[in-house]
Amino acid sequence: MKILVIVAHPDDEVLGMGGTLKKLSSQKNNIKVVFLATGISARRSDEYLNHPTYKTDTNLTKIMKKQIQKLQLDAKKALKILDIENIDFFEFPDNEMDTVSNLEITKTIEKLILEFKPEIIYTHTKNDVNVDHRAIFNATITATRPTTNQRVKKVICFEVPSSSEWNFDETFSPNIFIDIKKELPYKIRAIKAYKNELRKFPHPRSPEALDAIAKRWGSVSGYEAAEAFELIRDLQ
Repeated sequence: MKILVIVAHPDDEVLGMGGTLKKLSSQKNNIKVVFLATGISARRSDEYLNHPTYKTDTNLTKIMKKQIQKLQLDAKKALKILDIENIDFFEFPDNEMDTVSNLEITKTIEKLILEFKPEIIYTHTKNDVNVDHRAIFNATITATRPTTNQRVKKVICFEVPSSSEWNFDETFSPNIFIDIKKELPYKIRAIKAYKNELRKFPHPRSPEALDAIAKRWGSVSGYEAAEAFELIRDLQ
């Protein structure tokens, strides 16, 4: 089965569905992971940390370009742990995808669908504080509208710890739960490949928090550890 995973930033794929990715790859599915935004430039920082400034100078831009290259290498290492090698990187503006037309993002996704021909797409939930995540959800729904020749049969969304749970007025409401008891150690190893994206517990983007989140969803669904998803569309 061909599965396309569309995310905004490197590490979103592991945070949201790292265990499920390992399970799907172990089942010999053909998986492609696509990163649409850089995941760095919005921080306006030379330390991988967020700074409360907007403008950048030439020197900082050069530093952030090197950080983007390093982050992409980390993404390849993380996905190799999950046995996935088919990866694409785009350069939509980080945390500014609301400045890009929905049409442009949609056309990018439509082209990916045309070339890869996936049957299932996983992407961000719309219930998220991150503007890039919401933009990608909206464009994905548009790109997969059920026309006569639509190849994509299922659209499934996942949360991203450190973004989705902070959208307090509209929370993520899953209706699919995947047992990742065996895959959880791989998810933890994969997130550790993103050395500069990790934060100390109790931050949601820490190995300890991801372990707790998996066990929390497991307690909801009767598993020891689970990842949660929301089915948006299923064309039988």
